[in-house]
Amino acid sequence: MTDFIQKCGTIEDTKKLAYKFAKLVESEGCFVNLFGEIGAGKTAFVKLVAEALGIKEKVTSPSFVILNEYHSASIPVYHFDLYRLEHTGISTITEELREYSEGRKITFVEWAEFSQGELPFERIEINVTYDDDDSRIYEFKSIGDKNKKVIEGLKQD
Repeated sequence: MTDFIQKCGTIEDTKKLAYKFAKLVESEGCFVNLFGEIGAGKTAFVKLVAEALGIKEKVTSPSFVILNEYHSASIPVYHFDLYRLEHTGISTITEELREYSEGRKITFVEWAEFSQGELPFERIEINVTYDDDDSRIYEFKSIGDKNKKVIEGLKQD
């Protein structure tokens, strides 16, 4: 497991981090689990990554629709929100989630803690938390070998 932690005091800091992340995952894609309280900045990060990739559609939270798809950039972006499904509903989309982890695409899954361990082994986990000064702390972990170079790339200046 590889870790990277970045404190973002402003939206500009978050934008720089998201753009760097987008550049690192654009060529091969990745599967990303997002964790954090409501309002921590999970969707904001996804929006900024999508912007960096050149997504032209308006990026919104998939809270009520479970999945938003974006196909206007050089790589498709899929954005799931498992909050409304909680534990019992995850079984209805487990196979779909596995499909979205394969091939060249970027898949974000918010509220991944509801997945009951059913999400792909090869993934990046991003935990977003508040700091005492109202800044955000983004903690990245690579689960499996596939995404280690993404985390290493984030560490580079």
